[in-house]
Amino acid sequence: MTGEGEEAAAPGAVDVPQSVRELLDLITLEPLEVNLFRGVSRDIGTPRVFGGQVLAQALLAATHTVEDPARSVHSLHAYFLRAGDPEAPIVYSVDRSRDGRSFTARRVVAIQHGRQIFTLAASFQLAQDGVEHQFPMPEVPPPEDLQEVRDVIDIVAAPPKLRRWYNRFGPFEFRPVTVQDPVQPKRLPPRQEIWFRLCGEVGDDQTLHRTLLAYVSDFHLIGTVTLPHALSFQEPNLLMASLDHAMWFHRDVRVDDWLLYACDSPNTGGSRGLARGLIYDRSGRLVASTAQEGMLRVVDPQASAPPD
Repeated sequence: MTGEGEEAAAPGAVDVPQSVRELLDLITLEPLEVNLFRGVSRDIGTPRVFGGQVLAQALLAATHTVEDPARSVHSLHAYFLRAGDPEAPIVYSVDRSRDGRSFTARRVVAIQHGRQIFTLAASFQLAQDGVEHQFPMPEVPPPEDLQEVRDVIDIVAAPPKLRRWYNRFGPFEFRPVTVQDPVQPKRLPPRQEIWFRLCGEVGDDQTLHRTLLAYVSDFHLIGTVTLPHALSFQEPNLLMASLDHAMWFHRDVRVDDWLLYACDSPNTGGSRGLARGLIYDRSGRLVASTAQEGMLRVVDPQASAPPD
């Protein structure tokens, strides 16, 4: 746990590329008082803060209040309440809900401009042995046989705004198994598999790896709900926003080695879409699971945006 006035840095950082260093600096928190932290935002060319950033910062704030280093986060449940302002800092207030013999519970509220923009509940567990089973990893080509997503965008000659959107992937490399043309999307089954990894080694600390996995888990997940409808996030008549995010950490993980994100969308309806994800390492171990529901509205681009 950090003391007052000390920097609540992301642990385990070593020499890494500049894009990764910027990401590590982004998730580093400034302690303001006991259980109170402040984080900065990164402008990614959108009018709101990237949800994965708030998710990672809130998780790290909760982790900084867990005094037993043998306890790692095993689950989190979050709600995105308001769009975050990328030009303003975010304050994270942590409630130490419970410290039990095996489990620790924390609740985090993210505040900006005096209003709650995000809430997170996280649970930490002392490492324990038990019976094991898991779903097998899908049979897909290895990442070495696939194109990097930025190469795909070059192939389809995307417009400048779309290129800036993909440039924010800088710290991570993504290689989709099936390529969807974002300029002229086609109807596809509601599932996708994407290999990804951090573009630099960051040591062995599981707090850092799990925090970075939470950050990157917000990429591509909710986009799965658009596949059966031939929708692209760049279309002016499509309004999308994450409503919630849940995540379960099953095993130790390294984000600086290839991981497979297997996503599906079992349902859309009521202007919402549900997406689920399973994250495997190269050896086939299921390291994490995710679920997210998002707003999905197709509107008249000439009309004013509907209220939240």
